[in-house]
Amino acid sequence: MTAAARSCRNLPMDASARTAVLERSNFFSGLERAAIEDAAEGASVRALDKGETLFQQGDEATHHFVVAWGRLRLDQTTPEGKNVVLRFMGPGDLVGSVAVFRGVPYPATPLAVEETRVLAWSAARMTALMQDHPVLASKAMGMMGGRIEELQERLQQVATQQVERRIAGAILRIAGQSGRKTEVGVEIPFPVARQDLAEMTGTTLHTVSRTLSAWIEEGILEGRRSSRLVILKPHRLVEIAEEA
Repeated sequence: MTAAARSCRNLPMDASARTAVLERSNFFSGLERAAIEDAAEGASVRALDKGETLFQQGDEATHHFVVAWGRLRLDQTTPEGKNVVLRFMGPGDLVGSVAVFRGVPYPATPLAVEETRVLAWSAARMTALMQDHPVLASKAMGMMGGRIEELQERLQQVATQQVERRIAGAILRIAGQSGRKTEVGVEIPFPVARQDLAEMTGTTLHTVSRTLSAWIEEGILEGRRSSRLVILKPHRLVEIAEEA
């Protein structure tokens, strides 16, 4: 992320389109139609071009967001000044809510890796929605627990796993969250830079490049000029990720 990255802007979106976004979100799924429409009515829409940020790490956590379409990369700067890619967020994903619920600043910066639209609710509006629809509060607790568990697992992997396992695990995690099946394998439908993988797995760009080149030569992956990866042999990548 660069200091020159621009922030998002507000944009109109009709109520039916906002409702359709929420129906695809795991957080809002299971609510009655009227409840989803209520949530959609209270949402504003923000637009980000590629390279723009939704908010900055350290900003006061004032809003909850759901990705409508596009893709965000969640970046975190360590106290030592190192950039770490935490995860990618796609359509239906909830962004920023853990910090709002905990009453702490946003711990990372969501940066658009492609043109992106998000829905936004103020903390007060989301609290009111949870009071009206208690299932949302239950889902929020589960989501917070899942994110904490994911972070703990990532830290353990960096500390104990060989780098090939970490890289394979990162690719599988992205594919599990966002991949789509094709005739030849599983495609990650947005560019994943090798530097992103290095920052996700605590290794160097050189190591990631060498590892991916070997897997491409072996036929495990297909690397396209667009930087989109296709997993040709998912079972083999799983084997690498699970090797003792």
